[in-house]
Parts: sequence; C-alpha cells; structure tokens
Amino acid sequence: MPPLNRTRIIAAAIDLIEREGADAVSMRRIAADLEVGVMSLYNHVPNKSALLDAVSETILSEVEFTDDPAAPWTHRVRMQARAFRQIAHSHPRSTMVVVSRQLKSAAGMLPVERALSTLREAGFGEREAVQIFRVFIAYVVGSLLREVGVTPTFAPVHGAIRADDVDAELFPQISTLAPHLSACDHEAEFDFGLDLLIEAIAGRLAQRTT
Repeated sequence: MPPLNRTRIIAAAIDLIEREGADAVSMRRIAADLEVGVMSLYNHVPNKSALLDAVSETILSEVEFTDDPAAPWTHRVRMQARAFRQIAHSHPRSTMVVVSRQLKSAAGMLPVERALSTLREAGFGEREAVQIFRVFIAYVVGSLLREVGVTPTFAPVHGAIRADDVDAELFPQISTLAPHLSACDHEAEFDFGLDLLIEAIAGRLAQRTT
C-alpha cells in the first residue's frame, strides 16, 4: 500500500463524495476507507472543512481552459463555461461541493479570475461582471443537475413522458410536446441554452453602447 499523503486523502474524499455525497464525508470514514488510523489523517489535513476545501481546489485545478485572449469575449466565455461543465460532468457531486465553498487559494480563485477578466475586458462594469458570472455558474450547475438526474422534472432520466399518460384536455401543450419533453441531447441542450444566454448578455452590452 502506498504511503499516506494529502493527495491520497483528497482522492479518497472525492471517491466517497461521488459514491455517497458530501454528507458521508468524515475524517473517521476517510480513515476507514484508506485503512489507516484516523489520527494519521491530521498530519496532512487539519479537519473536515479543510478537506472539503482541498476537494474543491482539486476539482477546479482539473479545469482545462483553452482561452485565447485575442478571441471575442463571447467565444472565451463559451469555452470557459464548457470547460467547467466538462469537469462538472466528470465529478458531479464534488462540483456541488465546489459551488458551496468560498475558496481563497490560488487554485480555487484562478477560474474565477479568468471569467471576471473576460467580462471586464468585454466592457461590463464591476458589479455587472460579478452578476453575469453568477448567472453563468447557475446555468452550468443547473444543467448539470438535470443531466445527472437530481432534478428530473421534464428531464428524460427516470422515464419518458408519454402522450398517453397525459390528459390532453387539461394539459394540451404537454400532451402535444410529449415527444420533445421525452427526448434530450444534453450536449445540444447545453449549447443551445449557453448560446441564448450569451446572445442576451451581448445584446445588453450592445444596447448600452449604442
């Protein structure tokens, strides 16, 4: 068995979170999973809160940005959102930990800095840039929740909506659109929503400058 270190502890926490959720994490549980004494963990991680911070920083450090400073801001924002979605898709439950933590390390703040810099360089004001950044995070996380089946409403994860199951007189639109509500290409849906969001924000900026 490899020696105990911070990297192994964080990896064990991520694995546990993905299997059972963040509520399952405790120093005693991690020690049991690693087959070590619980006190040995404290040589590497001071407490559970620090461990969850480390999980968040590790997840964010895996985000691979292919950012081109010379590209239009709309392209840069789109690439950043897709990069975050990709890592969120790989670690959905751990990503929920990421968005719940207030990270202060360089690894945790780098993606935020890049996103805010892109928006500020596009011409958005200070408060406006923060608001738009939060909208993008909300959209990416909301899309992820639908994909992994945490929010099943109108998301074809736990079974399709069939027209025969719907009272057409009470719910004519749902009945008519049941085939579309029952089908979902998550990649295409994400890009469609992202395009709508970017177009709306770009329109806001264009309206202000004219």
